[in-house]
Amino acid sequence: MSIKKEVMKKGMQMMGDPRVAKLMQNPQVMKLLGAAFQVPGKVEAFTNEQARHLASALRLATAEEMKELQRSVKRLERELAKLQQQGGGGTR
Repeated sequence: MSIKKEVMKKGMQMMGDPRVAKLMQNPQVMKLLGAAFQVPGKVEAFTNEQARHLASALRLATAEEMKELQRSVKRLERELAKLQQQGGGGTR
């Protein structure tokens, strides 16, 4: 059994416990759990922001910038092919 399935199974067992149900009714506990679930996203956002700053300081392109550049090149290639088909002309 995978770890995820095992954790889900244990979690469901715990939810059946009346002590856990009572704890889950506490607004402070729910607020704490909500904050805990937000931590991974906040860490990832912070890490990405720091990587962007570092790439900028080192004058390096980020993966996001490279993807945008690739999209632009593909769009320009499509436009060029369309223009070549319309006019039959090539590049000089």
